[in-house]
Amino acid sequence: MNTQIVKAFGTDAPTEDLKQLSIERREVRIKDVEIDILYCGVCHSDLHTARNEWRGTVYPNVPGHEIVGRISKVGSGVTKFKVGDLAAVGCMVDSCRECEQCKKGSEQYCENGNVQTYNGLEKYLNKQTFGGYSEKIVVDEDFVLRVPENLDLAATAPLLCAGVTTWSPLKHWNVGPGMKVGIVGIGGLGHMGVKLAKAMGAHVVVITTSPSKVEDAQRLGADEVILSTDMGQMKANAATLHFVLDCVSAEHDVNAYLSLLKVDGTLALVGAPEHPLPIAAFSLIPTRRNFAGSTIGSIAETQEMLDFCGAHNIVSDIELIKMQDINIAYERLLKGDVKYRFVIDMASLKN
Repeated sequence: MNTQIVKAFGTDAPTEDLKQLSIERREVRIKDVEIDILYCGVCHSDLHTARNEWRGTVYPNVPGHEIVGRISKVGSGVTKFKVGDLAAVGCMVDSCRECEQCKKGSEQYCENGNVQTYNGLEKYLNKQTFGGYSEKIVVDEDFVLRVPENLDLAATAPLLCAGVTTWSPLKHWNVGPGMKVGIVGIGGLGHMGVKLAKAMGAHVVVITTSPSKVEDAQRLGADEVILSTDMGQMKANAATLHFVLDCVSAEHDVNAYLSLLKVDGTLALVGAPEHPLPIAAFSLIPTRRNFAGSTIGSIAETQEMLDFCGAHNIVSDIELIKMQDINIAYERLLKGDVKYRFVIDMASLKN
């Protein structure tokens, strides 16, 4: 198979900084599109993977799965896109397409494992996949998304992970008017959860440990804010919420948030704490509460979310950085020093 060499930023080892690398991309096949990457969001998963914190990282590793760009080439069999179109790529670039989950349009739960945008297995080159910290990417058109023209492109990039990761559970549990919805944690995921739940018509309650985030939660659209460190506030709000979206990746007491749910309410976890979270039986049993989890979203859900964001003019709150500043950004990310998502201006790599 014909390949091309492109510039990228990645790392050769878990203890090394990211630096400029040359990587191999396949040339477009019949159903492929090639995208010149304009912006790439920085997800906490990028840092975890680059530093092998989840184990299983293959090096060299090029992170990045919040990709927005413009199509520069299309294969002869491509029907959904043309050269010059805006396009986006999220957390996966393929799946088996044959299992029960793929056939029903839930590729994110592919029973044979979807192909991750980075640190997955590139089917055609039989090498690991490389992500969006690069000049361009080649992806099957079935895993490419359309970008609404009215949205700020840089601030759209994080929608490809943070946006759909919060959208998918909000849709699955039918969040909408008449529902009181809690969002735990205001970071890259949580701030998108607030914006989306509000636009879906829910009464949004932000639950945070930080008094400093009260004002920002209201700016993002929260109707109420509960300080989880204030036992009086937590008790006053017991059994008042229909649904809670838990966006916290640090260790935390899930039982405190379960206590806020009504009968038959659900808490869905989208944060990824390193250690198991203890759940008390009596946090669930007396009120038939549900404790659930959710991951990213299907291609159809991701497109639905992008279209919804286009209609409601929703994007992420971002800080734009140069590719060369990624190592500084990672250190700031570890300290929570970003509101609320770093996005790389990929022109800095090309220049």
